[in-house]
Amino acid sequence: MFAKLRTFVRHKHNRPNMIIEQIYTGCLAQGAYYIESNGEAAIIDPLRDVDAYLERAERNGATIKYIFETHFHADFVSGHLDLAKKTGARIVFGPLADTHYEKYEATDGEVLPLGNIEFKVLHTPGHTPESTTYLLLDETGKEHAIFTGDTLFIGDVGRPDLAQNGARTKEDLAGMLYDSLRSKIMQLPDDVIVYPAHGAGSACGKKMSRETTDTLGNQKLNNYALRADMTREEFIQEVTEGILPPPQYFPKNARLNREGYGAVDEVMKRGARPLSAAEFEEIANRENALIIDTRHQDQFRQGFIPNSIFFGIDGSFAPWVGALVRDLNKPILLVAEPGREAEATKRLARVGYDNTLGYLDGGIDSWTGELDTIKSISAAGLYSQLDKNDPTDAVLDVRKPTEFEAGHLDDALNTPLDYMSEQMSKLDHDHTYHIHCRSGYRSMIFASILKSRGFDRVVDVAGGWQALESLATSH
Repeated sequence: MFAKLRTFVRHKHNRPNMIIEQIYTGCLAQGAYYIESNGEAAIIDPLRDVDAYLERAERNGATIKYIFETHFHADFVSGHLDLAKKTGARIVFGPLADTHYEKYEATDGEVLPLGNIEFKVLHTPGHTPESTTYLLLDETGKEHAIFTGDTLFIGDVGRPDLAQNGARTKEDLAGMLYDSLRSKIMQLPDDVIVYPAHGAGSACGKKMSRETTDTLGNQKLNNYALRADMTREEFIQEVTEGILPPPQYFPKNARLNREGYGAVDEVMKRGARPLSAAEFEEIANRENALIIDTRHQDQFRQGFIPNSIFFGIDGSFAPWVGALVRDLNKPILLVAEPGREAEATKRLARVGYDNTLGYLDGGIDSWTGELDTIKSISAAGLYSQLDKNDPTDAVLDVRKPTEFEAGHLDDALNTPLDYMSEQMSKLDHDHTYHIHCRSGYRSMIFASILKSRGFDRVVDVAGGWQALESLATSH
Protein backbone atom coordinates (compact mmCIF):
# COMPACT_ATOMS: atom_id res chain seq x y z
CA MET A 1 0.00 0.00 0.00
CA PHE A 2 2.79 2.45 0.84
CA ALA A 3 4.56 1.72 -2.43
CA LYS A 4 1.67 3.27 -4.31
CA LEU A 5 1.50 6.22 -1.90
CA ARG A 6 -2.07 5.61 -0.85
CA THR A 7 -3.73 6.76 2.34
CA PHE A 8 -3.30 4.41 5.31
CA VAL A 9 -3.26 4.32 9.09
CA ARG A 10 0.33 4.71 10.23
CA HIS A 11 -0.20 5.12 13.98
CA LYS A 12 -3.10 3.90 16.08
CA HIS A 13 -3.50 4.56 19.79
CA ASN A 14 -6.44 2.77 21.36
CA ARG A 15 -7.40 2.58 25.02
CA PRO A 16 -10.76 1.93 26.68
CA ASN A 17 -11.89 5.57 26.60
CA MET A 18 -10.00 6.95 23.59
CA ILE A 19 -9.02 6.18 19.99
CA ILE A 20 -6.36 8.12 18.08
CA GLU A 21 -5.59 7.24 14.48
CA GLN A 22 -3.08 9.01 12.26
CA ILE A 23 -4.32 8.68 8.67
CA TYR A 24 -1.23 9.27 6.59
CA THR A 25 -1.14 10.04 2.87
CA GLY A 26 2.28 9.38 1.41
CA CYS A 27 2.12 11.41 -1.81
CA LEU A 28 1.38 14.56 0.21
CA ALA A 29 3.39 13.48 3.27
CA GLN A 30 0.29 14.53 5.21
CA GLY A 31 -1.18 13.30 8.46
CA ALA A 32 -4.86 13.73 9.29
CA TYR A 33 -6.27 12.46 12.57
CA TYR A 34 -9.35 10.62 13.79
CA ILE A 35 -9.93 10.93 17.54
CA GLU A 36 -12.85 9.28 19.29
CA SER A 37 -14.14 9.13 22.85
CA ASN A 38 -17.43 7.76 24.18
CA GLY A 39 -19.24 7.86 20.85
CA GLU A 40 -18.00 11.29 19.76
CA ALA A 41 -15.27 11.91 17.18
CA ALA A 42 -13.09 14.77 15.99
CA ILE A 43 -11.19 14.99 12.71
CA ILE A 44 -8.06 17.10 12.53
CA ASP A 45 -6.83 18.51 9.19
CA PRO A 46 -8.90 16.24 6.90
CA LEU A 47 -8.13 15.73 3.23
CA ARG A 48 -10.63 16.68 0.54
CA ASP A 49 -11.86 13.10 0.07
CA VAL A 50 -13.64 12.51 3.37
CA ASP A 51 -14.93 8.95 2.98
CA ALA A 52 -12.18 7.48 5.17
CA TYR A 53 -13.33 9.56 8.14
CA LEU A 54 -17.02 8.91 7.56
CA GLU A 55 -16.40 5.16 7.30
CA ARG A 56 -14.43 5.07 10.56
CA ALA A 57 -17.13 6.93 12.45
CA GLU A 58 -19.90 4.76 11.00
CA ARG A 59 -18.02 1.56 11.75
CA ASN A 60 -17.60 2.61 15.37
CA GLY A 61 -21.10 4.04 15.75
CA ALA A 62 -19.63 7.45 16.53
CA THR A 63 -20.82 10.96 15.69
CA ILE A 64 -18.30 13.42 14.25
CA LYS A 65 -18.62 16.48 16.47
CA TYR A 66 -15.65 18.67 15.51
CA ILE A 67 -13.48 19.32 12.48
CA PHE A 68 -10.34 20.95 13.84
CA GLU A 69 -8.22 22.99 11.43
CA THR A 70 -4.74 23.89 12.61
CA HIS A 71 -4.35 26.66 9.97
CA PHE A 72 -5.12 27.54 6.37
CA HIS A 73 -3.21 24.77 4.63
CA ALA A 74 -1.21 25.77 1.56
CA ASP A 75 -0.17 22.37 0.22
CA PHE A 76 -3.60 20.75 -0.04
CA VAL A 77 -7.28 21.60 -0.06
CA SER A 78 -8.75 20.53 3.25
CA GLY A 79 -11.95 18.52 3.52
CA HIS A 80 -13.51 20.62 6.25
CA LEU A 81 -16.35 22.04 4.15
CA ASP A 82 -17.45 18.74 2.59
CA LEU A 83 -17.15 16.95 5.92
CA ALA A 84 -19.20 19.60 7.71
CA LYS A 85 -21.95 19.42 5.08
CA LYS A 86 -22.16 15.64 5.34
CA THR A 87 -22.07 15.37 9.13
CA GLY A 88 -23.22 18.67 10.61
CA ALA A 89 -19.95 18.79 12.58
CA ARG A 90 -18.61 22.15 13.68
CA ILE A 91 -15.56 23.54 11.88
CA VAL A 92 -13.14 24.89 14.48
CA PHE A 93 -10.23 27.25 13.90
CA GLY A 94 -8.12 29.12 16.41
CA PRO A 95 -7.82 32.92 16.70
CA LEU A 96 -7.28 35.16 13.65
CA ALA A 97 -8.83 32.72 11.14
CA ASP A 98 -10.90 34.99 8.87
CA THR A 99 -13.04 32.73 6.66
CA HIS A 100 -15.80 33.25 4.07
CA TYR A 101 -17.94 30.45 5.55
CA GLU A 102 -19.43 29.59 8.91
CA LYS A 103 -17.00 28.25 11.50
CA TYR A 104 -16.32 28.44 15.21
CA GLU A 105 -13.32 30.59 16.10
CA ALA A 106 -12.01 29.30 19.41
CA THR A 107 -10.13 31.52 21.83
CA ASP A 108 -6.64 30.84 23.12
CA GLY A 109 -6.87 28.52 26.12
CA GLU A 110 -10.47 27.49 25.44
CA VAL A 111 -11.36 23.89 26.29
CA LEU A 112 -13.70 21.87 24.06
CA PRO A 113 -15.14 18.56 25.34
CA LEU A 114 -15.24 15.36 23.28
CA GLY A 115 -16.80 12.39 25.04
CA ASN A 116 -14.65 11.71 28.11
CA ILE A 117 -11.70 13.78 26.92
CA GLU A 118 -11.05 17.45 26.15
CA PHE A 119 -9.12 19.58 23.68
CA LYS A 120 -7.39 22.73 24.84
CA VAL A 121 -6.82 25.37 22.15
CA LEU A 122 -3.27 26.77 22.05
CA HIS A 123 -2.81 29.66 19.66
CA THR A 124 0.70 29.16 18.25
CA PRO A 125 1.26 31.74 15.49
CA GLY A 126 4.43 31.72 13.41
CA HIS A 127 4.00 29.35 10.50
CA THR A 128 0.90 31.45 9.83
CA PRO A 129 -0.81 34.03 12.07
CA GLU A 130 -3.79 31.74 12.73
CA SER A 131 -1.76 28.58 13.39
CA THR A 132 -3.17 26.68 16.33
CA THR A 133 -2.13 23.59 18.28
CA TYR A 134 -4.74 21.34 19.88
CA LEU A 135 -3.74 19.81 23.22
CA LEU A 136 -5.58 16.59 24.06
CA LEU A 137 -6.39 16.09 27.73
CA ASP A 138 -7.27 12.47 28.57
CA GLU A 139 -10.16 11.33 30.75
CA THR A 140 -8.12 12.15 33.90
CA GLY A 141 -7.27 15.65 32.67
CA LYS A 142 -3.64 14.72 31.94
CA GLU A 143 -1.87 16.29 28.92
CA HIS A 144 -1.65 13.36 26.52
CA ALA A 145 -0.88 14.65 22.99
CA ILE A 146 -0.55 17.75 20.85
CA PHE A 147 -1.76 18.06 17.27
CA THR A 148 0.62 20.70 16.02
CA GLY A 149 -0.29 21.19 12.36
CA ASP A 150 2.70 22.93 10.76
CA THR A 151 3.90 24.59 13.96
CA LEU A 152 6.08 21.67 15.06
CA PHE A 153 7.20 18.74 12.93
CA ILE A 154 9.35 15.79 13.90
CA GLY A 155 12.83 17.22 13.49
CA ASP A 156 11.73 20.60 12.20
CA VAL A 157 9.25 23.46 12.41
CA GLY A 158 7.00 25.04 9.80
CA ARG A 159 8.43 27.46 7.28
CA PRO A 160 7.60 31.07 8.22
CA ASP A 161 7.45 32.57 4.73
CA LEU A 162 3.99 31.47 3.50
CA ALA A 163 1.92 34.20 5.12
CA GLN A 164 4.14 37.21 4.45
CA ASN A 165 2.54 40.47 3.44
CA GLY A 166 3.64 44.06 3.15
CA ALA A 167 3.67 44.58 6.89
CA ARG A 168 4.86 41.15 8.02
CA THR A 169 8.12 39.53 6.91
CA LYS A 170 9.27 35.93 7.27
CA GLU A 171 11.59 37.16 10.02
CA ASP A 172 8.59 38.59 11.89
CA LEU A 173 6.73 35.28 11.59
CA ALA A 174 9.82 33.31 12.62
CA GLY A 175 10.03 35.43 15.75
CA MET A 176 6.39 34.69 16.51
CA LEU A 177 7.07 30.98 16.00
CA TYR A 178 9.99 31.11 18.45
CA ASP A 179 7.72 32.67 21.06
CA SER A 180 4.91 30.18 20.42
CA LEU A 181 7.17 27.16 20.77
CA ARG A 182 8.76 28.33 23.98
CA SER A 183 5.72 29.81 25.72
CA LYS A 184 3.11 27.23 24.70
CA ILE A 185 4.63 23.94 23.54
CA MET A 186 7.97 23.51 25.28
CA GLN A 187 6.26 24.13 28.63
CA LEU A 188 4.33 20.87 28.29
CA PRO A 189 5.48 17.56 29.88
CA ASP A 190 8.12 15.54 28.04
CA ASP A 191 5.85 12.49 27.67
CA VAL A 192 3.29 14.40 25.60
CA ILE A 193 3.02 12.82 22.14
CA VAL A 194 3.59 15.09 19.12
CA TYR A 195 1.29 14.52 16.12
CA PRO A 196 2.24 16.89 13.25
CA ALA A 197 0.49 17.52 9.93
CA HIS A 198 3.46 16.50 7.77
CA GLY A 199 6.53 14.31 7.49
CA ALA A 200 9.57 14.12 5.20
CA GLY A 201 8.77 14.98 1.60
CA SER A 202 6.53 17.94 2.34
CA ALA A 203 7.55 21.39 1.12
CA CYS A 204 6.18 22.91 4.36
CA GLY A 205 9.53 22.41 6.10
CA LYS A 206 13.14 21.65 5.21
CA LYS A 207 14.49 19.10 7.74
CA MET A 208 11.53 16.89 8.56
CA SER A 209 12.10 13.36 9.79
CA ARG A 210 10.59 10.31 8.13
CA GLU A 211 9.08 9.53 11.51
CA THR A 212 5.62 11.02 11.85
CA THR A 213 5.21 11.06 15.63
CA ASP A 214 7.45 11.32 18.69
CA THR A 215 7.42 12.44 22.29
CA LEU A 216 7.94 16.09 23.04
CA GLY A 217 10.89 15.18 25.28
CA ASN A 218 12.71 13.54 22.38
CA GLN A 219 12.03 16.56 20.21
CA LYS A 220 13.48 18.87 22.84
CA LEU A 221 16.66 16.80 22.64
CA ASN A 222 16.83 16.24 18.87
CA ASN A 223 14.98 19.01 17.06
CA TYR A 224 17.38 21.83 16.18
CA ALA A 225 14.62 24.44 16.58
CA LEU A 226 13.90 23.46 20.21
CA ARG A 227 17.41 23.83 21.62
CA ALA A 228 17.15 25.17 25.13
CA ASP A 229 20.04 27.59 24.69
CA MET A 230 18.86 28.97 21.36
CA THR A 231 18.34 32.73 21.25
CA ARG A 232 15.49 34.32 19.36
CA GLU A 233 17.93 35.79 16.84
CA GLU A 234 19.61 32.40 16.27
CA PHE A 235 16.23 30.77 15.76
CA ILE A 236 15.14 33.36 13.20
CA GLN A 237 18.37 32.95 11.25
CA GLU A 238 18.32 29.13 11.23
CA VAL A 239 14.64 28.81 10.38
CA THR A 240 14.70 31.35 7.55
CA GLU A 241 17.98 30.45 5.83
CA GLY A 242 17.96 28.03 2.93
CA ILE A 243 14.22 28.17 2.30
CA LEU A 244 13.44 27.54 -1.35
CA PRO A 245 10.55 29.48 -2.91
CA PRO A 246 7.23 27.74 -2.20
CA PRO A 247 5.45 25.89 -5.03
CA GLN A 248 3.24 28.24 -7.03
CA TYR A 249 0.01 26.49 -5.98
CA PHE A 250 0.53 27.08 -2.24
CA PRO A 251 -1.12 30.53 -2.03
CA LYS A 252 -3.94 29.32 -4.28
CA ASN A 253 -4.73 26.38 -2.00
CA ALA A 254 -4.53 28.59 1.07
CA ARG A 255 -7.08 30.93 -0.52
CA LEU A 256 -9.45 28.03 -1.27
CA ASN A 257 -9.17 26.84 2.32
CA ARG A 258 -9.99 30.32 3.57
CA GLU A 259 -12.72 31.26 1.08
CA GLY A 260 -14.29 27.91 0.14
CA TYR A 261 -14.53 25.57 -2.86
CA GLY A 262 -16.92 23.28 -4.75
CA ALA A 263 -18.16 19.90 -3.54
CA VAL A 264 -15.67 17.09 -4.13
CA ASP A 265 -18.50 14.72 -5.14
CA GLU A 266 -19.22 16.92 -8.14
CA VAL A 267 -15.52 16.95 -9.06
CA MET A 268 -15.39 13.17 -8.91
CA LYS A 269 -18.58 12.78 -10.93
CA ARG A 270 -17.30 15.09 -13.67
CA GLY A 271 -13.96 13.30 -13.86
CA ALA A 272 -15.57 9.83 -14.03
CA ARG A 273 -16.63 10.24 -17.65
CA PRO A 274 -15.16 7.54 -19.96
CA LEU A 275 -14.31 8.92 -23.41
CA SER A 276 -13.72 7.19 -26.71
CA ALA A 277 -10.60 8.19 -28.61
CA ALA A 278 -12.69 10.42 -30.88
CA GLU A 279 -14.47 12.09 -27.94
CA PHE A 280 -11.18 12.49 -26.09
CA GLU A 281 -9.54 14.21 -29.06
CA GLU A 282 -12.56 16.45 -29.72
CA ILE A 283 -12.72 17.66 -26.11
CA ALA A 284 -8.95 18.16 -25.96
CA ASN A 285 -9.11 20.44 -28.99
CA ARG A 286 -12.33 22.25 -28.07
CA GLU A 287 -11.40 22.94 -24.44
CA ASN A 288 -7.66 23.35 -25.00
CA ALA A 289 -7.37 20.70 -22.31
CA LEU A 290 -4.15 19.55 -20.68
CA ILE A 291 -3.65 15.82 -21.23
CA ILE A 292 -2.05 14.24 -18.16
CA ASP A 293 -0.62 10.74 -18.57
CA THR A 294 -0.36 8.99 -15.21
CA ARG A 295 1.30 5.72 -16.26
CA HIS A 296 4.83 4.65 -15.28
CA GLN A 297 7.59 6.64 -16.92
CA ASP A 298 8.83 3.62 -18.91
CA GLN A 299 5.38 3.06 -20.37
CA PHE A 300 5.01 6.75 -21.17
CA ARG A 301 8.37 6.99 -22.90
CA GLN A 302 7.53 4.16 -25.29
CA GLY A 303 4.36 5.80 -26.60
CA PHE A 304 2.13 8.72 -25.59
CA ILE A 305 -0.44 11.06 -27.10
CA PRO A 306 1.41 14.02 -28.63
CA ASN A 307 1.64 17.06 -26.31
CA SER A 308 0.52 15.10 -23.24
CA ILE A 309 2.47 15.60 -20.02
CA PHE A 310 3.77 12.82 -17.82
CA PHE A 311 2.86 12.91 -14.12
CA GLY A 312 3.14 9.33 -12.90
CA ILE A 313 0.55 8.46 -10.29
CA ASP A 314 2.98 6.27 -8.35
CA GLY A 315 5.26 9.21 -7.59
CA SER A 316 4.58 12.58 -5.97
CA PHE A 317 1.79 13.07 -8.46
CA ALA A 318 -0.34 15.88 -7.03
CA PRO A 319 2.52 18.05 -5.68
CA TRP A 320 4.26 18.02 -9.07
CA VAL A 321 1.05 18.94 -10.87
CA GLY A 322 0.64 21.74 -8.34
CA ALA A 323 4.18 22.96 -8.83
CA LEU A 324 4.05 23.04 -12.63
CA VAL A 325 0.44 23.56 -13.80
CA ARG A 326 -0.27 27.18 -13.00
CA ASP A 327 -4.00 27.35 -13.71
CA LEU A 328 -6.15 25.54 -11.12
CA ASN A 329 -9.11 25.80 -13.51
CA LYS A 330 -7.29 24.30 -16.50
CA PRO A 331 -9.44 21.61 -18.20
CA ILE A 332 -7.73 18.24 -17.73
CA LEU A 333 -8.08 14.91 -19.54
CA LEU A 334 -6.52 11.77 -18.13
CA VAL A 335 -4.67 8.84 -19.63
CA ALA A 336 -4.30 6.19 -16.94
CA GLU A 337 -4.00 2.49 -16.37
CA PRO A 338 -7.58 1.17 -16.52
CA GLY A 339 -9.07 1.23 -13.04
CA ARG A 340 -6.93 4.09 -11.71
CA GLU A 341 -8.76 7.05 -13.28
CA ALA A 342 -10.79 7.89 -10.15
CA GLU A 343 -7.64 7.81 -8.05
CA ALA A 344 -6.01 10.38 -10.33
CA THR A 345 -9.09 12.62 -10.27
CA LYS A 346 -9.22 12.46 -6.47
CA ARG A 347 -5.56 13.28 -6.05
CA LEU A 348 -5.83 16.25 -8.39
CA ALA A 349 -8.77 17.55 -6.35
CA ARG A 350 -6.68 17.29 -3.19
CA VAL A 351 -4.54 20.16 -4.49
CA GLY A 352 -7.35 22.19 -6.04
CA TYR A 353 -7.43 20.95 -9.66
CA ASP A 354 -11.18 20.40 -9.98
CA ASN A 355 -11.68 20.57 -13.75
CA THR A 356 -10.98 16.99 -14.83
CA LEU A 357 -13.35 16.36 -17.75
CA GLY A 358 -12.91 12.61 -18.20
CA TYR A 359 -10.46 9.92 -19.21
CA LEU A 360 -9.48 7.84 -22.23
CA ASP A 361 -11.65 4.74 -21.92
CA GLY A 362 -9.47 1.65 -22.13
CA GLY A 363 -6.25 3.57 -21.61
CA ILE A 364 -3.54 4.18 -24.17
CA ASP A 365 -4.35 0.93 -26.00
CA SER A 366 -7.61 2.47 -27.21
CA TRP A 367 -5.92 5.49 -28.80
CA THR A 368 -6.36 5.44 -32.58
CA GLY A 369 -4.11 8.37 -33.51
CA GLU A 370 -0.37 8.71 -33.74
CA LEU A 371 1.85 8.27 -30.69
CA ASP A 372 4.97 10.20 -29.78
CA THR A 373 8.02 8.73 -28.00
CA ILE A 374 11.01 9.91 -26.00
CA LYS A 375 14.43 8.46 -26.71
CA SER A 376 16.37 6.83 -23.89
CA ILE A 377 20.09 6.39 -23.35
CA SER A 378 21.94 4.29 -20.78
CA ALA A 379 24.49 5.74 -18.38
CA ALA A 380 27.29 4.10 -20.38
CA GLY A 381 25.81 5.42 -23.60
CA LEU A 382 25.71 8.96 -22.23
CA TYR A 383 29.35 8.85 -21.14
CA SER A 384 30.29 7.63 -24.64
CA GLN A 385 28.22 10.33 -26.30
CA LEU A 386 29.79 13.09 -24.19
CA ASP A 387 33.27 11.85 -25.10
CA LYS A 388 32.53 12.94 -28.68
CA ASN A 389 32.52 16.58 -27.48
CA ASP A 390 29.60 17.54 -29.73
CA PRO A 391 28.86 21.20 -28.91
CA THR A 392 25.14 20.61 -29.49
CA ASP A 393 25.00 17.93 -26.75
CA ALA A 394 24.00 19.13 -23.29
CA VAL A 395 23.11 17.48 -19.98
CA LEU A 396 20.23 18.84 -17.94
CA ASP A 397 20.34 17.76 -14.30
CA VAL A 398 16.81 18.48 -13.04
CA ARG A 399 17.42 17.62 -9.39
CA LYS A 400 17.25 20.15 -6.58
CA PRO A 401 20.29 22.41 -6.06
CA THR A 402 21.26 20.57 -2.87
CA GLU A 403 21.30 17.25 -4.76
CA PHE A 404 23.32 18.80 -7.57
CA GLU A 405 25.88 20.25 -5.17
CA ALA A 406 26.40 16.82 -3.57
CA GLY A 407 27.58 15.42 -6.91
CA HIS A 408 27.04 16.00 -10.63
CA LEU A 409 28.52 15.54 -14.08
CA ASP A 410 31.04 18.08 -15.32
CA ASP A 411 29.36 20.76 -17.46
CA ALA A 412 25.85 19.58 -16.53
CA LEU A 413 23.35 22.43 -16.28
CA ASN A 414 21.31 22.36 -13.09
CA THR A 415 17.73 23.10 -14.15
CA PRO A 416 15.55 22.02 -11.19
CA LEU A 417 12.18 20.70 -12.28
CA ASP A 418 10.49 22.85 -9.64
CA TYR A 419 11.50 26.01 -11.49
CA MET A 420 11.79 24.87 -15.09
CA SER A 421 9.64 27.73 -16.39
CA GLU A 422 12.33 30.16 -15.29
CA GLN A 423 14.96 28.10 -17.12
CA MET A 424 13.24 27.74 -20.51
CA SER A 425 14.76 30.87 -22.03
CA LYS A 426 18.24 29.32 -21.61
CA LEU A 427 17.43 26.30 -23.80
CA ASP A 428 18.10 26.01 -27.53
CA HIS A 429 15.86 24.01 -29.87
CA ASP A 430 18.94 23.02 -31.89
CA HIS A 431 20.61 21.29 -28.94
CA THR A 432 20.20 17.67 -27.89
CA TYR A 433 19.26 17.58 -24.22
CA HIS A 434 20.13 14.50 -22.17
CA ILE A 435 17.93 14.81 -19.09
CA HIS A 436 18.31 13.08 -15.75
CA CYS A 437 17.15 13.32 -12.16
CA ARG A 438 17.93 10.84 -9.39
CA SER A 439 16.06 7.83 -10.74
CA GLY A 440 13.90 8.84 -13.72
CA TYR A 441 10.58 10.24 -12.49
CA ARG A 442 11.31 13.96 -12.51
CA SER A 443 13.36 13.78 -15.70
CA MET A 444 10.40 12.26 -17.56
CA ILE A 445 8.15 15.11 -16.43
CA PHE A 446 10.76 17.58 -17.64
CA ALA A 447 11.25 15.74 -20.94
CA SER A 448 7.52 15.54 -21.62
CA ILE A 449 7.10 19.27 -21.05
CA LEU A 450 10.00 20.03 -23.38
CA LYS A 451 8.46 17.82 -26.06
CA SER A 452 5.12 19.59 -25.68
CA ARG A 453 6.90 22.91 -26.25
CA GLY A 454 8.50 21.85 -29.50
CA PHE A 455 11.88 20.53 -28.34
CA ASP A 456 12.41 17.45 -30.51
CA ARG A 457 15.95 16.50 -29.49
CA VAL A 458 15.13 15.21 -26.02
CA VAL A 459 16.79 12.11 -24.52
CA ASP A 460 16.02 10.57 -21.13
CA VAL A 461 18.95 9.07 -19.20
CA ALA A 462 17.81 5.66 -17.99
CA GLY A 463 18.37 5.15 -14.27
CA GLY A 464 19.24 8.79 -13.70
CA TRP A 465 21.99 9.94 -11.38
CA GLN A 466 21.92 6.62 -9.53
CA ALA A 467 23.04 4.82 -12.69
CA LEU A 468 25.55 7.50 -13.66
CA GLU A 469 27.17 7.57 -10.23
CA SER A 470 27.21 3.78 -9.93
CA LEU A 471 28.94 3.39 -13.29
CA ALA A 472 31.48 6.10 -12.50
CA THR A 473 32.44 4.59 -9.14
CA SER A 474 32.75 1.08 -10.59
CA HIS A 475 35.52 2.12 -12.98
